[in-house]
Amino acid sequence: MKTKTLKIAILSLHSSPIGAIGSQNTGGMSVYVRELARELGRCGHRIDIFTRQNAHTNGQVVNLDENVRLIHLSNGHAGPVPKLALYHSVKDYFRALESFQAQDGLCYDLIHSHYWLSGLLGQIAQNRWHVPHIVMFHTLGALKNMVAAGEPEPELRIVSEKRLAKGCHCIVASTAKEREKLMRFYDAAAERIKVVPCGVNLNLFRPLDRLAARRRLGFEADESIVLYVGRFDPLKGLDRLIEALAYLRNHTRLRLVIVGGDGEQSPAYQHLWQLVLKLGLKDRVMFAGRIEHADLPPYYNAANVLVIPSRYESFGMVGLESLACGTPVVTTPVGAIERILREGQTGYVVSDYTPAALAKGIESFLSDAAAATPAPEIVRASVFEFDWSHVASAIMDQYATVLKQQYQEA
Repeated sequence: MKTKTLKIAILSLHSSPIGAIGSQNTGGMSVYVRELARELGRCGHRIDIFTRQNAHTNGQVVNLDENVRLIHLSNGHAGPVPKLALYHSVKDYFRALESFQAQDGLCYDLIHSHYWLSGLLGQIAQNRWHVPHIVMFHTLGALKNMVAAGEPEPELRIVSEKRLAKGCHCIVASTAKEREKLMRFYDAAAERIKVVPCGVNLNLFRPLDRLAARRRLGFEADESIVLYVGRFDPLKGLDRLIEALAYLRNHTRLRLVIVGGDGEQSPAYQHLWQLVLKLGLKDRVMFAGRIEHADLPPYYNAANVLVIPSRYESFGMVGLESLACGTPVVTTPVGAIERILREGQTGYVVSDYTPAALAKGIESFLSDAAAATPAPEIVRASVFEFDWSHVASAIMDQYATVLKQQYQEA
């Protein structure tokens, strides 16, 4: 069956694809949803992304790109809401979704949910509309609890994820490791899980002149810049990266640049800043704050190395962005990025999660041996296969498969 032009409902309830990247609920998943939707729209499909209304919402419907709309759903509360509280409002959000659908006169061919809360919304729509439902969890509660960082994920989440894993038509996992964990901890059927990696915008993230990038950002030409990009979630391991800096005091021109977070008044920032002061690193650490996604390339290009110190990652999309800019990556053994790196050339996978191990990996790209790092264009070439057009094509294959199965069963 040849895939027709599709009308697709993408659900991203708790996190807006146009939210501030690096804030509490906005990270790689938001980038994934936005970039995938845009690529599908350019292929001619009609894409509606549904997210919750928040205090910064400007109109119910926002046209993001060709054939792509962002629709804000309201349950009567637009202020900050803990993610778990959204669980109790899922039915309210479905009523808002169905009201918009009826008003707009659209019937969707399939639903693609992102994260477990969106999956619960998608499950209601799946049963009401009788269309295929594809779920991508992005993170899994059971795996987050295994690393014991921060508040544990509630049993309610894990039970909901198990129900979704059994009830949806297809699960998209970003790595083979995630597929194995879904089968092991969630009893998900192997034939229902399809591995499709995350992507990177190769037009946006590309090599630039390092000195020009540093001048633009106010960095010195002879500094060694270690970069972190991401949220300030305990799972991200930023505290250990700051501690790793203390092992590198002999590098007198070293600076850690931290991109992301919710501002200086947030508890997470205050905790990290106190750690910086305790270690005597005040002059070595710069908190750059949240940076628009489109403005990140100069940061990657100015850096000697990007560090991913996470305790848990489903993929590690910032690693792709850094490599696409020609900047090597030091990472803990998480997500997909550890398998993408060419050890000692495009990056370094640390032996364990300790600050000392991170420091060793970082130093390998600051010492004289760093001169052996391949040219930026060669580092960039290592991620060509992750262009969003390739990801969208693989996702479309899964859409076609579930639609064909539904057609045969009808």
